[in-house]
Amino acid sequence: MSNPPPPSEDPVAWAKHLTGAFADALHKKRAECLTKQTRNLSLSSPPSRPPPPIPSDSSSSSRSCVRPATPSSSSSSSSQPSLRKAKSKFTLSTSSSSRSQEVGPDGLPAYTRSGATRESHPPEDVASLKFRGQLMLLANTPARYENPGLLDEALTLIPLNRIYAEAEEESQMYEAEARSLGKERGKWGYQDCVIMALLRWFKRDFFTWINNPLCPVCYSETSPEGMTQPLPDETARGATRTELFKCTNARCGTYERFPRYSDVWALLNTRRGRCGEWANCFSMLCRAVGSRVRWVWNSEDHVWTEVYSEHVNRWVHIDSCEEAWDKPRLYAEGWGKKMAYCIAFSHDGVTDVTRRYVRLQKYALPRTKCPEAVLVHILNEIRTMRRERLSPSDIKRLEKEDYLEEIEFRKFEWQALEAEATKNGARRTTTPGEKRPRQSGTTDWKHRRGENGIASETVSPLDAPDARMMEHDGH
Repeated sequence: MSNPPPPSEDPVAWAKHLTGAFADALHKKRAECLTKQTRNLSLSSPPSRPPPPIPSDSSSSSRSCVRPATPSSSSSSSSQPSLRKAKSKFTLSTSSSSRSQEVGPDGLPAYTRSGATRESHPPEDVASLKFRGQLMLLANTPARYENPGLLDEALTLIPLNRIYAEAEEESQMYEAEARSLGKERGKWGYQDCVIMALLRWFKRDFFTWINNPLCPVCYSETSPEGMTQPLPDETARGATRTELFKCTNARCGTYERFPRYSDVWALLNTRRGRCGEWANCFSMLCRAVGSRVRWVWNSEDHVWTEVYSEHVNRWVHIDSCEEAWDKPRLYAEGWGKKMAYCIAFSHDGVTDVTRRYVRLQKYALPRTKCPEAVLVHILNEIRTMRRERLSPSDIKRLEKEDYLEEIEFRKFEWQALEAEATKNGARRTTTPGEKRPRQSGTTDWKHRRGENGIASETVSPLDAPDARMMEHDGH
């Protein structure tokens, strides 16, 4: 590196020279990391054909501009004609087909490596078929939000005048802030502010968090007694299990049932629950006010919401239990929660969004429910089912969104590499609101789930001895 010119001659040129020198040093560090990764892969595994690169922006403008297949790829595709329909040029894989390879040579989760395979294989073993059935069932949840009668009923419960007034005021504040900084657009748009106002009302005024329900007779505290079979009326409203509680008052001893409803109609009436009920009801309300919604399932027993922002052209994380807006690193780096799978379901698609919520390897659990190539096949299958009745223009728009989201995930990978290289990249990209423990739930309950702000060494909170009384938000 050449010596920079003295500041006395030209301070502006001197500052630019230092900035360029730092950028060159950072790029060199990244190149060394990638070179080391390639060397380790060549020593530890036999050479394999590299995957084709992601389509460029110029090729993404037309669905007909597809990279020609090599002879080997054409022969493999001909052996699987049923899968050919589900693939598109924007279909992107996120991981390797090996179930045992969880950590790459660069220290990142193996499923986040940019050089991961794009191959997909149908499920064959029992575990993979079971996981496919589970994901197929979960994919039906956001499809229920498209019921016009349900959405109309939801709108009658929302104080729209209050929500829109708060959104208008907040959006004007963002616009004024942008003008003061010389920017053309505010940080968030009007519809984003509508969802923010809806989030505040839902958390503070509409829904209630339930730890142990109060006794319906004497209103004393209750203690858990275990699980019981749901009654026919509870089953009709989507309850697949019911928790049983007993009044702690010796003179009373009344039993109280707490059915875990999954039907949104029932939740609009009960207005109480834990993470599963909160995320289910709030996601539907977001859909009712006109936003596109994802219902995100986590394999470690949590669920939340994502809303697509037309203003920033990306999916935004929302947790109604925590009143959290756009804080995707809250769970791992705030709660200390370790996660393996985060799958986002919508009425028109599905995406593995684990890389948005797990940025550092120490928060990643092994992904062993099925090989990664099988997961790609399952998600492609669900995505094709959800889009088979859409118009070609809608399909093209959704595929472009999938492609841009993959670019966003690749950016997260580079940030993780930078964090490993500079030892402080993670601190620069984490917002203050993400570095906080969980707010909802009792202290003991959060400790059992590994969500009390301390990264637990346990593999999963579901392995706890008293897991029978823990919520199972992922159904």
